Amino acid sequence: MSNIPTFETRLLSSLSKVFADEELAAAPYDAGSAFLNETFSFQVAYRSSQLMKNIRVVVESELSEYISIRSVGLVPSDLPTYHDHDEFILRSTPGLYPDPLFPLAADAAVTGRPSQWRSLWVTVEPDSGRAGGTYDIGLRFETDSGEKLAEETFRLELIPAVLPAQTLIHTEWFHTDCLATYYGVDVFSERHWQLIEQYIRTAAEHGMNMILTPLFTPPLDTEVGGERPTVQLVDVEVLGDGSYRFGFDKLDRWTDLCDRCGIQYLEFSHFFTQWGAKHAPKIVANVNGESQKLFGWETDASGEEYQAFLGQFIPALVDWIEDHGRDDRCYFHVSDEPHASHIEAYGQASRLMNELLPDYPIIDALSDFSFYEEGLVKRPIPASNHIEPFLEAGVEGLWTYYCCSQYKEVSNRFFNLPSARNRILGMQLYKYNIEGFLHWGYNFWYSQYSRRAIDPYRVTDADSGFPSGDAFLVYPGEDGPVESIRLKVFHEALQDLRALQLLEQQIGREAVLEALEEGLGEPITFKTYPRDEKWLLSKRQWINDKIKESMAVK
Repeated sequence: MSNIPTFETRLLSSLSKVFADEELAAAPYDAGSAFLNETFSFQVAYRSSQLMKNIRVVVESELSEYISIRSVGLVPSDLPTYHDHDEFILRSTPGLYPDPLFPLAADAAVTGRPSQWRSLWVTVEPDSGRAGGTYDIGLRFETDSGEKLAEETFRLELIPAVLPAQTLIHTEWFHTDCLATYYGVDVFSERHWQLIEQYIRTAAEHGMNMILTPLFTPPLDTEVGGERPTVQLVDVEVLGDGSYRFGFDKLDRWTDLCDRCGIQYLEFSHFFTQWGAKHAPKIVANVNGESQKLFGWETDASGEEYQAFLGQFIPALVDWIEDHGRDDRCYFHVSDEPHASHIEAYGQASRLMNELLPDYPIIDALSDFSFYEEGLVKRPIPASNHIEPFLEAGVEGLWTYYCCSQYKEVSNRFFNLPSARNRILGMQLYKYNIEGFLHWGYNFWYSQYSRRAIDPYRVTDADSGFPSGDAFLVYPGEDGPVESIRLKVFHEALQDLRALQLLEQQIGREAVLEALEEGLGEPITFKTYPRDEKWLLSKRQWINDKIKESMAVK
C-alpha cells in the first residue's frame, strides 16, 4: 500500500483568492469560454496533509502550446486597508496575501505545505488562427516517481471570433527610475533600455496603450525639497545668449521602443509639481560643458525664467511631434491632483499650457468640478468616487481614475479586496462610455514621497503610505517583470469591455445596457453594482453566448 499523504485539488475561477491560512470556500469552476484573441485564466488550488516536495504538474491538452502555468506567490501586507473601510473586503488583517505569479521551474514542480491551500494560475492565450471548439485542459499532479496524486480537467470553449481592438485609452504610470534603482543600473544604459522594453511590453500586453513619457523627471510622489533619480529623455543645453538647444535622440529611441511594443499614445510628464503647480520639475542641462540643475523645487513656476524656458521648449517639442507624425498620439499634463486651494496657481499654469498647446489634449487627474467649470481643464480625469458631477455635465471624452483614496464603494484592486471588485470596472466603463482610465502605480517601488527604495516583495504598502496593491501591478524579476493576480484580473475587465462592444455591434447599445442590468435591484453605477464573482462570471458567459447566437443568425 502506497504511503502517499492526502492530496486535494479544486478548479477555481481567476476571481478567487486562495489564502494559505484559511479554508477554501470558493465554489468549483471547471468550464468557461473565450474568443480567439482573448487571454483566459483559471486556477487550480491544491493542498497536502503533510510536507511534500517535488510535486510535478503535467498539462495534457490540444491547447498545450498556448498554455502557461504559474505559481501564485504570497507577499506580506502590513497595511491592507484603512480603519474606516467598507464591508466589501476579504479581510482587514495584516499577513500574507496571494498576488505575484511566479513561473514554474523547468521541471514544473511545486511544494505541498502541511494543510495549506495554494494555487496555480493557468493562462490560455490562443491565436486567431486556432480553430474554434471545446477543448479539455487536463492538469495532473504526480510524485517525482510518477505516481498520480490528483487530476482535474477544465473545459474551455474557444469561440470562432475575435474581440474588437481596445478603444479605451489606458495608462498605468510607468516609473522609469524605479527600474534603474531596483536593478542597480545606470539610467538609460543599455541594460536600462532593455528593462524598459520588457516592462513596457508587458504593460502593452495587458491593455495599457499609453505610457508616461519622462521628458523631464516626473514631479510625482516626491517629498517637497526631495528628488527622485534623474530620468530625462530630452537633452537641454544653455547657450551663450541664454537661449536653449534641445536634443531629442533619447526621445526618438523611446518612441521607437514604444512602437515596437504596441503603445499607441505618449503621455508627457507633468510640467508643474504635484498638489499645487507651484514649482517646476527637476530639469538638468548642459551649462558650459557641465551638467547642472536648472529648475526644481526652488523654481517659482509662475516666474519669468521658467515660463521663458517653456516658451522655447514646447514649440520645439511640437515641431518634433509634427515631424514624426504623432500629432494625434500625444497628451500633456499640467499638474497632478490639484485641490480647491490650488486653483489660482493651477489656473496660471493651465492658461500658459493652453496658449502653448492650443491643438493638443491636456489631461489631469482632479476631482473638484470647479476646475472644469471655470475652464481651467477641458479634459478632466475625476476620481471614480467623484465622477457624478462630470457625468451630469455631459463632459465629452471623460476619463476616470482611482488610487488609494477610492477605498469605499467603488472599484479598486488592493490585496484585501475581492477580485470581482477589480474586474467590475470594465462593465462600468462600458455603461458610461468612458474614454480613458488612469492609475498612478504600474511599478512604484519607493516609499511614499520617494524617500527610499523598497523591496516590493517585502514592502507592499510604500512604508504604510498606501494600502497594499495601490503602488504597483508588477514585481521585479531576475529576467524582467513578474505579473500579478491584480494585473491579470484588470486585463479581464478590459476584455469584458471589448466583449460588450462586440455585442453592441450586433444587437445595439440600448439592448446591451438593458441586458447588462437585467434582474438587478438597482442600476449599475460606479458605486452600486453586483458584489459577487458568480454574477460577473455568469454575465460574461451570457455575453459570449449572445454573441455566438447573433453570429449563428447572421
